[in-house]
Amino acid sequence: MRKTLGSMVVGAAALVSCIPAQAQGPTGMSPATETPQNMLAAQIRMQGFACDKPLGATRDAKRSKPDHAVWVLKCSNATYRVSRAPDMAAKVEPLK
Repeated sequence: MRKTLGSMVVGAAALVSCIPAQAQGPTGMSPATETPQNMLAAQIRMQGFACDKPLGATRDAKRSKPDHAVWVLKCSNATYRVSRAPDMAAKVEPLK
């Protein structure tokens, strides 16, 4: 009996852990708004840069490397080159 009850508890815990807690993603945005430009804009804003309205983001293939993505982010008020590496703050360069 104990073995069966323990199996049921483990099974129920596994099932509950698979159910999403929210309809939104882990960033608080719905999947439709999780675009590269929105995610990059949110990141540079947290680092103190202004991006009033993200208009687009293009990956810079020449500057990008494995585990080091480089993007050009166009905002309504500025354009930035954003270099991202895992577990580090982004390097943000304002472009003209």
